[in-house]
Amino acid sequence: QVHVQESGGESAQAGGSLTLSCAASGLTYRTTCLAWFRQVPGKDREGVASIGLVSGNTAYSDSVKGRFTISQAGTKNTWYLHMNSLKSADTAMYYCATGRGFCGTFHKSVYNSWGQGTQVTVSS
Repeated sequence: QVHVQESGGESAQAGGSLTLSCAASGLTYRTTCLAWFRQVPGKDREGVASIGLVSGNTAYSDSVKGRFTISQAGTKNTWYLHMNSLKSADTAMYYCATGRGFCGTFHKSVYNSWGQGTQVTVSS
């Protein structure tokens, strides 16, 4: 069974940087995608970054492209979301998720294992 755990969320100033971590265990060959999503109260959960676990291909939402980077910590089962040039609009609960399928379109149906989330708050 896949287990996903996020960490690193905290308060930050606009223009600053944060790095979130995602530790994933129990991954099998069936797990092909890992992604970061975010959600604010009253809105749908939106995908912000994904990575193909076999291809290494990455994808980003338009709202974070050029500011956020998804990466893996070497061969460890830990992935990062490096967030730069933070904006107040980045304030959200951030979730890490794993799944199987095409990673680049952030379809939530691809992802079947989710973490509990880590809160990021950006103040201007």
